[in-house]
Amino acid sequence: MINSILKALDILGLFSDTEPRLSLATISERLSLPKSTVHNLLQTLMSRGLIEQVEKGNYSIGTALIVLSQSARVNVELRDRAAPLLRELADTCHETTYLTVREDDRVLYIYAIESGHRLLARSAIGDRVPLHCTGNGKAILAQLSSAELAAYAKRTGLPRFTPYTITTLKALSEEIKQTSERGYAIDQQEHELNTYCLGAPIFDSSAHTIGGCSISGSDPEIITSRLPLLVEHLKYAAQEISRRMGYVPAIPSQVISFVKEQEI
Repeated sequence: MINSILKALDILGLFSDTEPRLSLATISERLSLPKSTVHNLLQTLMSRGLIEQVEKGNYSIGTALIVLSQSARVNVELRDRAAPLLRELADTCHETTYLTVREDDRVLYIYAIESGHRLLARSAIGDRVPLHCTGNGKAILAQLSSAELAAYAKRTGLPRFTPYTITTLKALSEEIKQTSERGYAIDQQEHELNTYCLGAPIFDSSAHTIGGCSISGSDPEIITSRLPLLVEHLKYAAQEISRRMGYVPAIPSQVISFVKEQEI
């Protein structure tokens, strides 16, 4: 445990609806901390917009926390609306399904339905993984422009996780082009060995990409013989989740029913 971070969190925890503003002296007294320590902590929190200094030397919660709380609300809303579709997808495909959101240059796993057939553990809820080596991540990257993709590659350096990870901008650009054309992404052991994944993007009411959903497992047939039927179910689930988030596609979807009678 990092004491300075705990103290900073304690400061944030003092603010409430009934006490939206607090002075340095009040914070110091309530936490039994020296004023100099509180001052340094407040300055650090202010540098990231988590605390703001208001009139008469008082402090209040900063706008950065408002943005964070809004993001948390959207993530909870997405999870709740997607959960039934992810469960149905997992039951139909007999594989693990994941729901992720984009968090800067990574995907954040916020929901999962684990398959009883899984032999290997993969990313759990709360894990963060770079975009370029996962099905959901590449589905998100496929919505970016060439310039944005190049900027992502430059920022991250495209780190390698397995012998199959894409680590050059040229190879990633070609992969993303194919992903965009077919409407879904394929992860061929690029983040974890013996793990295969299909990912599709999820959009909000403004047609912005907010995340992705995926089918994942250790069966290599996920990306070979089983791929056509799995993809139909995945794309339908992703589109329906997007609809529940307010997205209206340009072309109305056709409900997939014929494949539900077949073993996949």
